Amino acid sequence: MIWRSFLSLLFVAGSTFGSGPVPKHRVDPRNQLERIMVVLPMIGSGTWNDPRRPLFAPTEASGGPRAGGIIGFSYQLSDDGQFAITEFVGKNRSAFQPIFSDVTHSLKIFERGKSTRADLEAEFRKYKKDFDLDKFQVVAR
Repeated sequence: MIWRSFLSLLFVAGSTFGSGPVPKHRVDPRNQLERIMVVLPMIGSGTWNDPRRPLFAPTEASGGPRAGGIIGFSYQLSDDGQFAITEFVGKNRSAFQPIFSDVTHSLKIFERGKSTRADLEAEFRKYKKDFDLDKFQVVAR
């Protein structure tokens, strides 16, 4: 009887402590922070002081990406080179306030979790016929 109790105790102790630490699951970097996607007109003359970039994209002259709360961005040029399919990453939603407030350009802004993949791809393929959402991402931490 004592042996059974002892063996039971060893079994419980072994299964509890012998399994090692609980693995931590990493969050996909594409699902971290605040993100928006939008088609923007390209601006800039292409000089060092005025680089060619999407509207609202921060430059080194403006203090770099982190100056206005946007911590990263990526874009793909449209087929005609006049627009950019752009993703912005910010620590919070207020980083995108200038974009949300724009009334001049009739922007169609897509926020993560509020639009379907089909909606995104349908809109962006109007500008770039071979657009693939899987090949488009910004990794920012």
